[in-house]
Amino acid sequence: MEILSKVHATNLVKWAKDKPQVLVLSADLTSSTEVDDFQKAYPDRFFSFGLAEANMMSAAGGLAREGFLPFIHTFAVFIYRRAFDQLIDSVAYPNLPVRMVGFLPGIVTPGGITHQAIEDVALLRSVPNMTIVEVADATEIESILTGTENIRGPIYYRMLRGEVSRLFAKDEPFKLNTARILSTGNDITLLSSGICTEEAMRATTILKQRGVAIQHLHISTHKPFDDPSVIQACSEARLGVITMENHTIIGGLGSATAELIATNGLGKSLQRIGLKDTFAHGASKPYLMREYEMDALALVQTVEKMVGHDLDINEIDLQSVRLQAVHSAAKAEAL
Repeated sequence: MEILSKVHATNLVKWAKDKPQVLVLSADLTSSTEVDDFQKAYPDRFFSFGLAEANMMSAAGGLAREGFLPFIHTFAVFIYRRAFDQLIDSVAYPNLPVRMVGFLPGIVTPGGITHQAIEDVALLRSVPNMTIVEVADATEIESILTGTENIRGPIYYRMLRGEVSRLFAKDEPFKLNTARILSTGNDITLLSSGICTEEAMRATTILKQRGVAIQHLHISTHKPFDDPSVIQACSEARLGVITMENHTIIGGLGSATAELIATNGLGKSLQRIGLKDTFAHGASKPYLMREYEMDALALVQTVEKMVGHDLDINEIDLQSVRLQAVHSAAKAEAL
């Protein structure tokens, strides 16, 4: 598996080269959100607001009104927990093209509840005019800015930083509201997003070998969420549907899928893998995914419940988890 470093930093500088309207706004987390390279490349298009996320959000709305394309960069929790009022009034209500790049989605950080964005999709999915996308690998990071370039309103990106795997081919870029079909089968439909897609891929091969036909779709667009291929896949699931997300199971991919199943009258059972109405504490990503039953083994156990028997799969049978150093040259600091 190819592992790349600081993919967003490299892509943003390249993508914005011939786009003088693109501005980057930071809130004292410049290197931590990989925009120090942008600052060096285009110092006249970079603005640091200090620890003032609400002010930064309002300023972004004003800049968008004047024809600029502002990209807010901070940790995801600070976008919606600290600046939600300004996000609604200054950005979403006037439907302005402000790009909000949120790092540390879900439990990718050992920073605990103050830094873990576990309910961001739930809140922002309810906001009119909002588009929500989430990357899972280097290919999506490299293509997501181009793939969302023509959206006129606000966009929220659940972004990954540091060392990132390449799960998808470079010539298969991100496409808005279009799921990636990673495997086919009509026993169970599995919808995964973000880091949970790599975790799900650890298990799907061995599940297939055990005779379970899984249709695995990777979801990179949380809103809008009406891709016909997702509806079709859910309708074909003989035993039911599983969602797997780096987020609380309330209000995110699991809830959106439940709405889709009900709205289309599909009548399928649904099992949701994610944080189960709880906060997570601070620890490494693999530990937290195991502790809160969000990893490949949790998927295996969920599938076993749906098929009604033990599949005799243990951790040794699964593809090895990719371990990342908490401190590395690819990240400015641990949080």
